[in-house]
Formats: sequence, structure tokens, C-alpha cells
Amino acid sequence: MEINWFIVAVFLVGAIVLLLYLIKKNQKDKKDVTKFFNMDTTIRKESEPDEDDEY
Repeated sequence: MEINWFIVAVFLVGAIVLLLYLIKKNQKDKKDVTKFFNMDTTIRKESEPDEDDEY
């Protein structure tokens, strides 16, 4: 049984491309999530009632 090196090479190149794509997408998503949570925090701080306000 002989190994078909062409198929192995194509598979490895595909796996490397997929890995690089996922890393790039993850970095973009990480920036988006960080931005979302930072914006969410500022909105909460503004909407919290002050301690001096009477109900």
C-alpha cells in the first residue's frame, strides 16, 4: 500500500489554510466582543441611579 503524497499535501495545505482563516476570524470576533462589552458597560454606568437621588 503506497501513500499518495499528492493527496496528503493537498490535505495539509487545506488544513493550514483553514487554521489561518479561523485564527484571523477569531481575532476579529475578539475585537468585536471586546468593543461590545465596553460599550455595554458605559451604558450601564450612565443608566444606574445616583446615590443622591430620592425615590
